[in-house]
Amino acid sequence: MSADPLVTARPRNRRQLISEAAGRVFSERGYHAASMEEIAAEVGISAAALYRHFPNKYALFAECANTMVDRLVGALDGVPPEADLADLLRAVTRVAVTHRASGGLYRWEARYLDHEDRRLLRTKFARVVGRVTEAVRREHATPSAELCAVAALGVIGSITTHHVSIAQRRAENALLSSALSVAAADPSAPGVDGPRSVEPPARPVPRTRRAEILAAAIPLFARDGFAKVTNGQIAEAVGLVPSAIYRHYPTKMDILVAACLQAAELLTQAVDRSLEGTDDPHDALVALTATYVAYSFEHTALTSVAGAEVVGLPDGLRQPLIRAQRDHIAMWEQQLRRARPELDPRQARLLVHAGFGVVVEAGRRLRWQDTPENRSSVTSLVIAAFGLG
Repeated sequence: MSADPLVTARPRNRRQLISEAAGRVFSERGYHAASMEEIAAEVGISAAALYRHFPNKYALFAECANTMVDRLVGALDGVPPEADLADLLRAVTRVAVTHRASGGLYRWEARYLDHEDRRLLRTKFARVVGRVTEAVRREHATPSAELCAVAALGVIGSITTHHVSIAQRRAENALLSSALSVAAADPSAPGVDGPRSVEPPARPVPRTRRAEILAAAIPLFARDGFAKVTNGQIAEAVGLVPSAIYRHYPTKMDILVAACLQAAELLTQAVDRSLEGTDDPHDALVALTATYVAYSFEHTALTSVAGAEVVGLPDGLRQPLIRAQRDHIAMWEQQLRRARPELDPRQARLLVHAGFGVVVEAGRRLRWQDTPENRSSVTSLVIAAFGLG
């Protein structure tokens, strides 16, 4: 007897399909905002069927967080030991571009993993960084090989953090070229600060109770994630009873919105100041980059919160911030195309995000130690990512 044509056979790779769908949802919505029901709908199955494969959301999230790095490790293991740096970075780039929709978990969301799972993830990434560092050191003999390797991987990983529409092959070629430029850069070289040095706005001094609450909440959000921080923790950091918070912020979400708005305002001030009186396209872009790097070191916790948590805001609150981010990217795109007129808008936008990826990953590798040398090194690497070294 033939099988009923209306009965669909369960695909053998359903667990993989679930993991890929969950990676997309977690990357787009954030760990806490995503639901098992939403992930099940993405796969086209019931929530009950999803729970047959994963006992809870955390188990699914932990698998997703490891999926991209496992792919990277596998791709590099397939490259012969004697292969050159370009072959290694090409293999990494292909994986990142192919899985860009689900590969961004590691940047912000991995902090929601428990200690042992975080340790395992870091160990795997260390293998990737180590392999690329060896190739950089072999080809360029630089004492900054590890920093250059991390920054090059930041270029490639940036494709997972945005939605610029560009053909896969073009994206791979542009990212590979940028990553190779970064790997070959000398971050200790002098003269990357441009014609002048522009300092970003300093951290606001809290002069009101409302400002004190915001200043106390930002590092907590950055360290533990918005969802894990309680009003009680914020109140304790300020020296208040929890009920006193509500006189200044009706909800914890209002504190997060205030943090994101503060980040946008300070960044706008920094950018506007960096471009004043600079007409030469190359000098303008260097000044802009140096200022953005300084801002990132000065306001590390605030930048982290704004980058990681905006996806979890309610739509009505998120959209104005998204528009501000797009305007910011458009300004960078314009400046980069002035310096490199041969780039089309999509290529320029891709490279702008690549530069931001360098700042995040190189800054982390330097543990955000705010020194002139570290600022200069990261600025140099970003300029290299733009193809302007």
